[in-house]
Amino acid sequence: MYDHRKLGRELGIFDTDPLIGTGLPYWLPAGAAIRHALECYVRELERQAGYQHVYSPVLGKRELYETSGHWAHYRAGMYPPMVVGADQLVLRPSLCPHHAVMYRSRARSYRELPLRLAELGGQYRSELSGVLGGLTRVRAMQLNDGHIFCPPDQVAAEASAALAMIRQAHQALGIEPARYRLSLAGTAAKYAGRKEIWERATTILRGVLAEAGLQYDAEAGEAAFYGPKIDVQVADSAERETSIATIQVDFYQPERFGLRYIGADGGRHRPVMIHRSIIGTAERMVAHLLDRHGGAFPPWLAPVQLVALPVTDTESPHAERLARQATELGLRADAASNGSLAARIRDYRLVPYQAVIGRAEAAAGEVSLRLRDGRRLPPMTSAEALARVTRQVRAHRVDLWGDDG
Repeated sequence: MYDHRKLGRELGIFDTDPLIGTGLPYWLPAGAAIRHALECYVRELERQAGYQHVYSPVLGKRELYETSGHWAHYRAGMYPPMVVGADQLVLRPSLCPHHAVMYRSRARSYRELPLRLAELGGQYRSELSGVLGGLTRVRAMQLNDGHIFCPPDQVAAEASAALAMIRQAHQALGIEPARYRLSLAGTAAKYAGRKEIWERATTILRGVLAEAGLQYDAEAGEAAFYGPKIDVQVADSAERETSIATIQVDFYQPERFGLRYIGADGGRHRPVMIHRSIIGTAERMVAHLLDRHGGAFPPWLAPVQLVALPVTDTESPHAERLARQATELGLRADAASNGSLAARIRDYRLVPYQAVIGRAEAAAGEVSLRLRDGRRLPPMTSAEALARVTRQVRAHRVDLWGDDG
């Protein structure tokens, strides 16, 4: 069994310090490399799906969250306001109010809908110390967030497309959902909006799950305060569940922000807002990947993807040259010369590709690739080895060595 809190520190992925604060982990170089790879992957996935990326401030005036409903319904999870002059500024607990304001920054036509906005941005939750742990529950997090603004008749198709993106990304990450949850409102006063919009949103999400052929558990009391949602649940090695991705249908905030678009009939109509996150927060995703893979990340996500290992010091220049060539191709590569070959192989056992260079390989301009799973490939030219590793990484494959590399 793997424990991401212990393993993450051992592998130099993250750590914490009392001087920074509880629930505020910092990313070390290996963790930063993983996070950057995740962010690049999901940005490109979204770009190809028609999303436009934006940036927004991590602060907002209290009035922003009063308008969105967060102040009334989610205040316990928010940090207290900071008084700056005449304003009360709040660290945002979510990105959706900023994106709603972006939507209404100018007039919108039905011709430009659906409008898909995406952002990898910081959000902050005032979590109690007792629930904080590792990367799973933190107070500052980077969220892969997105909001789709569309007419009501496009909601089901857009939510289905978001679900397909989630499943595609999770396949590339080598993770399997424990289950799908349809999170519904409970009886508590924390839920906002009219009964009919909740029923309408719930019907849409049930249809999305049915169309995808997915079994799910409907659970009351797990919805966002503004609407029901599909939550993709994963479990760690101790069978503790967390939500790793979500799709939410929201009729409430468009009303609160007065969002409109001009329809084909020339009239003013209200859009629907779909909230969706493909990989959730970087923190929670990396925690689950550590629990799932034990540090043996898929090749495209590994902090070091290829290490060049000279057999003796004589081959060290060849190893360093190979590592430079790999780096120029966009790979995260290293060359390791200190210690015995056996010790270096052990030290780099989690690296997907180990390129061993002995006297014969150096003379012929070749390498002998060892894969992380113990397979040894026949010697091949350095150029061929780098080309095949690069193709494997760029394809975002989970396996180490496909039939065509």
